Amino acid sequence: MSVHPDLHQHYVRACQKLGQPENPFIAHVLQEADKNDKIRSTKGITLKIAGSNHLVPVQRVTDDDLQVLASVLCNTGFVTGLDLRCNVLTDAGAKHMATLLQENSTLRDLNLMFNDIGTSGAELIARALHRNETLVYLRMTGNKIGNKGGMFFASMLQINSTLEKLDLGDCDMGTQCLIAIATALTQNRSVKAINLNRPLLYSQEEETTVHVALMLKNNSSLVELHLCKHEMKNFGVERLCEALYENSSLRYLDLSCNKITCDGVKFLGELLKRNQTLEILDLSANRIEDDGAIYLSEALALDNRILQALSVVSNNISGKGLVALSDAMKTNMGLSYIYIWGNKFDEAACMAFSELIQTGRLKPNCTDVEPYEVDGHVHLAELSHGLKKHYYWTPSCGEVTNKDANASLAIAAVSEY
Repeated sequence: MSVHPDLHQHYVRACQKLGQPENPFIAHVLQEADKNDKIRSTKGITLKIAGSNHLVPVQRVTDDDLQVLASVLCNTGFVTGLDLRCNVLTDAGAKHMATLLQENSTLRDLNLMFNDIGTSGAELIARALHRNETLVYLRMTGNKIGNKGGMFFASMLQINSTLEKLDLGDCDMGTQCLIAIATALTQNRSVKAINLNRPLLYSQEEETTVHVALMLKNNSSLVELHLCKHEMKNFGVERLCEALYENSSLRYLDLSCNKITCDGVKFLGELLKRNQTLEILDLSANRIEDDGAIYLSEALALDNRILQALSVVSNNISGKGLVALSDAMKTNMGLSYIYIWGNKFDEAACMAFSELIQTGRLKPNCTDVEPYEVDGHVHLAELSHGLKKHYYWTPSCGEVTNKDANASLAIAAVSEY
């Protein structure tokens, strides 16, 4: 393991050796890292080389830049995290990353979201993970790896036993690889969180949801599951609920941006009456309406004391349903986070949530609305809080100070399970 923090010196020498010009952004990050006292501790450091910093101009990382950086990091023992999101890496860069994954034995977190890695790059990275035994968290979000690229990750999940969190959201995956991934997770016991958001599905038969449900019946390690934009309807929700009666590990279920109506929520309401593990439920951007909100509120008021966070943002719920949810919170002390923006607020709903906030039952940083008064009438304004506030972005400087504003971070930290 390296003792002296001289990443920048190694980088300069590597640029000269490979005949590549220095990237000033990488050089700056490495110079700052050299000053970091954490290098000498056992925790290690994360190199944040994201190409989306709006505070300072950055030169985005290219494939050639990554070749130099990978050669520096191959034998570096104190770098445990690498954030390369929003750069211009392609399949050629993925080849250098695959080499790094095969040779480096300390890297635990790798963020490659929103680069230009395609199918062949996905194959290289997935194959490297066949032998890698240290990487715990990989984000491929937004790289258009397609169905074939997804199949390589499905194969990897049959072999790798170290990876705990895998994000393949917005990757243009198809039916075939989703079924393959679900099948692999039936046997895989290491993955605790997986994001399969926004696949490209051309069938209305919900085959992928059926296979995910079959997986949940057998999987006892998955804590967090994202199925946003899966064209899921009430049939699919019923299959998931049937599976979750037999599942005792899942704590975070994301069903946002689907086609779930009140009939589908009826199954979820019945599930919540008996389920003893689910802590976060995201139903944002469906169409559950008042009847669906009432099904949820009945389960939460009378039976469930496990759910901690609920999002019903943009669900065409009017005052009747929103008041029912607020009433449920008066008897259910376990539900701490609720997100309701984008529905139809009447005066009764505004008054109900204003009362919850003013009495202290609902903390201001645990919801996405804030009451204000005009001419004696109470209204609700939107706050930028939610379950996934920091999914696509994190502050450019400093750390996220208030994790409650992004409830998923505050509740279902995957590493705890």
